Amino acid sequence: MPPRKAHGPDPGQAPYFVRPNGRGRNVPRAGSRGRAVPRPKAGPRRTARLTGRGGVLAIVVFSFAGTMVAHWAGTPAAPGVAFTLACLFGAVLVRPGDLLSLSVSPPIAFFAAVVAAESLLALGSEGFMRTLLLGLASRLAEVAPWLFLGTALVLVIGVFRGLPGNIRDLGDELNGRR
Repeated sequence: MPPRKAHGPDPGQAPYFVRPNGRGRNVPRAGSRGRAVPRPKAGPRRTARLTGRGGVLAIVVFSFAGTMVAHWAGTPAAPGVAFTLACLFGAVLVRPGDLLSLSVSPPIAFFAAVVAAESLLALGSEGFMRTLLLGLASRLAEVAPWLFLGTALVLVIGVFRGLPGNIRDLGDELNGRR
């Protein structure tokens, strides 16, 4: 496989994040004879993007909320549905460069949320550890199909959004090609 070209500016060009001539975003450009030239109208608005950490945090928060709703409302599918929706939104809204960190995190994020929720629910019980372990085991068993679905959604959406390129870049960095 030939080496990949690093994405960067052409020789003699500044990177995209450097403003030419030190101009800021809100400073009017001077035209001929010192008059201000109006800025061109902005193009279509870009959608909001999450970082990889933000996507994982969204999964944790949704899963925690779903677990608490399941306990109080008696709906055992609530944590699974919340987890799957969080995975879907996370995979769609995370920046393409952070897809690799998001794709490996959903099961761990769900486990952290369930441990936190079940610990909170087991606080007033007689046998804290026994209640916590039984709550964890039963919650993970009833949500297992949802875990597979949410993780598969992240991976499938990630493949179409550029996950293979992220994996290639990681391999290049680990092998010293970058």
